[in-house]
Amino acid sequence: MGSLSIWHWLIVLVIIMLVFGTKKLRNIGSDLGGAVRGFKEGVKEGTEKASVAPDAPSATAKTIDVDAKTKV
Repeated sequence: MGSLSIWHWLIVLVIIMLVFGTKKLRNIGSDLGGAVRGFKEGVKEGTEKASVAPDAPSATAKTIDVDAKTKV
C-alpha cells in the first residue's frame, strides 16, 4: 500500500498538467535552469577569486611596530 505504481504517477502527472498547463510548466523549468546556471557561475567565480590570492600585502595594509613589555 505504501508504494505507488506507474499508473498512479501518470494520473498525478495528468492532473498537474491540467492544473498548471504545459506553457507554465515549461516556464518554470527554464526559470529553474537559469537559477541553477547562475548559482554554478557564482560558485565558479568565488573559487577563482579565492585561488588568486595576492602574495604581497596590499597598499592599504598597515604594519604597526610596537615594543612589548615583560611582566615583572
